[in-house]
Amino acid sequence: MKAEIITIGDEILIGHTTDTNSAWMANKLNLIGVDIIRITSISDKKEEVIKAIDNVSENADVVLMTGGLGPTNDDITKESLADYFGVKLVLNEAVLRHIEQFVIKRKAFMNDRNIKQAYLPENCEIIHNKIGTAAGMLFHMNNKILISMPGVPYEMKEMITSEIIPLLSKQQKGNEIIHKAILTQGAPESKLAELLEDWESNIPKHISLAYLPSPGIVKLRLTARGSKKALLNEQINKQVQELQALIPNLICGFDADRLEEIVGNLLKAKKMTLSTAESCTGGTIAKLITSIPGSSEYFTGGIVAYTNNIKSKILAVSKRNIEDYGAVSKQVVEEMAVRVRDLYKSNYSVATSGIAGPSGGTKDKPVGTTWIAVANESTVISKKFILGDQRERNIQRASVTALNMLQKLLLNKEI
Repeated sequence: MKAEIITIGDEILIGHTTDTNSAWMANKLNLIGVDIIRITSISDKKEEVIKAIDNVSENADVVLMTGGLGPTNDDITKESLADYFGVKLVLNEAVLRHIEQFVIKRKAFMNDRNIKQAYLPENCEIIHNKIGTAAGMLFHMNNKILISMPGVPYEMKEMITSEIIPLLSKQQKGNEIIHKAILTQGAPESKLAELLEDWESNIPKHISLAYLPSPGIVKLRLTARGSKKALLNEQINKQVQELQALIPNLICGFDADRLEEIVGNLLKAKKMTLSTAESCTGGTIAKLITSIPGSSEYFTGGIVAYTNNIKSKILAVSKRNIEDYGAVSKQVVEEMAVRVRDLYKSNYSVATSGIAGPSGGTKDKPVGTTWIAVANESTVISKKFILGDQRERNIQRASVTALNMLQKLLLNKEI
């Protein structure tokens, strides 16, 4: 089954609202085997709604629309749909009773705008809105289904979950889609593709591979399509096992894993603690670590030692090392890792020092040069990276790389 998504609202087109509805719907529908073939955002204008419906792909089996079902004058979706199908808006008594009960429950009073929401195109099937006043509508057109839902995210999500997914699932039997994401760290997309060239050429035809790069992480997404879910899972798992044998040192997680959560779970399991000393990453690693609930169990604290003065005064890094080798050096970053671990009496530590950019680089140390160190009681390991010339990306990549180095140290893997 193939579907299109149409989101309605000027607020999306002018950038005041981010269209999170489409991403959420696409994810949920894909899990039941529905392929999203196009996503369109359009204006709050009747002619745009009608044009969007006219332009629906011949390949689409389902059209999902969100937005424009509220009680105000700029909510024109119902009127547009009625015009498109050449029908009248008629009062639906069941919807009206639901709106009345909804309004009364909130100790408010019915008005003409509330009543207006109970007028719906006479040819639609009603989709009940359990948590709002705007009813959903289902239309049959040219062997397709068109479904119109509220744009309010929590109302749309409830409608999709309780009504639309069960409806579409009945028609979807025999068409399964399985996704598996493998997170890699330590090789750029081009290098990864080179390493996996032979493996990729032998993937079964019904399994596709996508490379999804982000700062510091390249996600490999395997997608299998077929009729037997158990068999697809078995085939996906076989491909994952082959990847684990090919690039064991590059894989850092799966699916929705986050390195900060993986590291936190490892520290908890070992009953160990962590501290951070950050220069170029400016506290980003500490922020990632503490974004995980319960991180106070293993994170003792961190220092943003941005200047040489703080590195020497607070962390007690040798002034001689800073003068002889520079703040962005193996000697200084390793000393930062050792000193912060001693200062916070933690079992593990992470330290970063680099030139995030866009200025500050030299011939010997260009923008993007970054040293990262991880340490425990018996080991200090540091590595140098040349990350690029974009400041924000450098900070993100350095932070992710540092967390992955820490994960490897915790697992006694080669760094």
